[in-house]
Amino acid sequence: MKVAVVGATGMVGEVMLKVLAERNFPITELLLVASERSVGKKLTYKNKEYTVIGLADAVAAKPQIAIFSAGGDTSLEWAPKFAEVGTTVIDNSSAWRMDPTKKLVVPEINAHELTKDDKIIANPNCSTIQMVLALSQLHKKYKMKRVVVSTYQSVSGTGVKAVKQLENEMAGIEGDMAYPYPINRNVLPHCDTFLENGYTKEEMKLAREPQKIFNDKTFSVTATAVRVPTAGGHSESVNVQFENDFDLADVRQIISNTPGVVLQDNTATNTYPMPILAHDKDEVFVGRLRRDESQPNTLNMWIVADNLRKGAATNAIQIGEYLIANNLV
Repeated sequence: MKVAVVGATGMVGEVMLKVLAERNFPITELLLVASERSVGKKLTYKNKEYTVIGLADAVAAKPQIAIFSAGGDTSLEWAPKFAEVGTTVIDNSSAWRMDPTKKLVVPEINAHELTKDDKIIANPNCSTIQMVLALSQLHKKYKMKRVVVSTYQSVSGTGVKAVKQLENEMAGIEGDMAYPYPINRNVLPHCDTFLENGYTKEEMKLAREPQKIFNDKTFSVTATAVRVPTAGGHSESVNVQFENDFDLADVRQIISNTPGVVLQDNTATNTYPMPILAHDKDEVFVGRLRRDESQPNTLNMWIVADNLRKGAATNAIQIGEYLIANNLV
């Protein structure tokens, strides 16, 4: 299996290489690809040194799979060029997510929809992935009607510059700013850019992507996305109203049995999900389960995941594993 990692020198790219190695992804030839300014750099994978190549050279090499994490503009320009030579592209950017001709995939939920003809496959937004995975089996049983989500997103979701901003501010060093305001000892109700409707792009991704993943427009999602001064891991407070009533013991059982989800829910022992516990893990963690006493059939929950792993790299690699296991590449 000839595999290209596009955006290999970036934050998600680094995690992708780590996850590919950990999961022993079946690679016979690895192409590490980045923008022109990174061409010639050396990177190590499984104790072997590789030289970073450019996008045109990677297309010419015709890999079977290309996992992209290089930004939307790069994906829009280059994913079709890879697809033309027969490569299956798994794209981490927002470029293709809402394209009606492209699948938006969380493997545990809808990988079964993939076919050999899907040459560009979209990876959902990191905050979307953890939310839909935690809700997937509950939706099957009780049918979601409305979801209200508030996110608490780490600076790693913005990138290296934002992580550096937080580190600098904690150390009292003046440096480049990824955000319009300090992030240390602060909270910014501002993830991505603002749109005309007053929401940010991140909030609208959370509103639109779940409907596409579940192929279901009978429920609605409204979101407030917030940046918090943690280095990694995204947290979400989710209030979900169902069509049908539920039993909390059943809800706990369903979540415990959801593939890729771990229940951490015991207030007697202060057991609940936290970014510090989710760090470097591939699962989505769920806790603080309780009935919303202000209206019927409504559940409150707290969802945490490592945004660079299940929220990005791991989900993309799991799509690749599914493609290989089902002879789709």
